[in-house]
Amino acid sequence: MTQRPRLWLYGTRHCHLCEQAEALVAPIAAAFGWLLEEPDVTEDDTLFEIYGERVPVLARSDRREELGWPFDTRMVQDYLMAPGDR
Repeated sequence: MTQRPRLWLYGTRHCHLCEQAEALVAPIAAAFGWLLEEPDVTEDDTLFEIYGERVPVLARSDRREELGWPFDTRMVQDYLMAPGDR
């Protein structure tokens, strides 16, 4: 059995842009078979230092390049279809 690739949507609670990003990304991630996780960057000092000023940010487990907001359906699809770094 193959492990599903992971996709992280970094954001914060009560962030309207993060809510918009989640509504956009969740169905696309599911359709592509990605496991979506949504870490709250305010709960981790390191994540907050990296992403605090630029959430929401989309990141893949197999790729260094991230996708920063704003993004649309086509951009997310292209990001998920791109080959990984490994």
